[in-house]
Amino acid sequence: MQPATSFAYHTKIREVFNEMSQVVVGQERLLNRLLIGLFTGGHILLEGVPGLAKTLTINTLAKVLELDFQRIQFTPDLLPADLIGTMIFNQKTSEFEVKQGPIFANLILADEVNRSPAKVQAALLEAMQEKQVTIGEETFVLDRPFLVLATQNPVEQEGTYPLPEAQVDRFMMKVFVDYLSKDDELAVMRRMSNMNFDYEVQPVLGKEDLVAIRDEINGITISETLERHIIELVFATRRPMEYNLRDEARYIQFRVSPRASIHLNVAAKALAYFDRRDYVLPEDIKEVAPDVFNHRIMLNYEAEADGVTPLQVIDSILRKVAIGR
Repeated sequence: MQPATSFAYHTKIREVFNEMSQVVVGQERLLNRLLIGLFTGGHILLEGVPGLAKTLTINTLAKVLELDFQRIQFTPDLLPADLIGTMIFNQKTSEFEVKQGPIFANLILADEVNRSPAKVQAALLEAMQEKQVTIGEETFVLDRPFLVLATQNPVEQEGTYPLPEAQVDRFMMKVFVDYLSKDDELAVMRRMSNMNFDYEVQPVLGKEDLVAIRDEINGITISETLERHIIELVFATRRPMEYNLRDEARYIQFRVSPRASIHLNVAAKALAYFDRRDYVLPEDIKEVAPDVFNHRIMLNYEAEADGVTPLQVIDSILRKVAIGR
């Protein structure tokens, strides 16, 4: 039997948002999704144009949570050894020693992950899935928590290596980072134009706290009706004609995998926890479903020609698939 959720860390989570706001402006939704991934063990794929504070947000979050942070700039000449490490020869001892790579951290920012070739992407995704890496004949378990935040630049596609569908599926959510509002951008301009601005964030949570928060989220209940609703949403992408989604059926080429149902379940629990509820509401599922589904639904060329996006298809599914169907 699952323990009752006490929300003992709810105040601390609010403090995380408050502390982050001292440095990062207008990215509350991004921070919300990053915390969902961190608390539930899911990796996040970020997509947005440069200059939207993605790196600043992740770096600041690492400081607030007292986690080790590494930023890796993915380039076409990057090698797997540059990521996970390699064996080097020690002339003093005449023996090979392991030199660990930047993957040995808690928060990994894989910047422009689609700029590196398949071997490097595979090395990263293997570490994400197995939570361990092998260098030479020795296997190393990665420190927990271990979260990969990979970014893709949607503007410059020349010379990129798009992630295969099977690899993209390993990310819990794909989050689109949009431009700020006028008021938020004004606040950013005023703050950053002050060349003396150098706010030092204070730690709020530690690694042990993150484990405890995960246990509390695990105690959130979700009714069988909503569990079955998640399954119906998943199957609506696989058999759209059975759900009266005739127009959408023309466009869907690849359907969502079983990982989608798992991730949608735990993400909805995390949203309920943030709202200080010990149960999931339909609104929780509806809010996070686009982030969980949008990189898993692949559309065909007909959809591209008609200007149809995955988010539009997901919106139709959420509107037409009723609870308790």
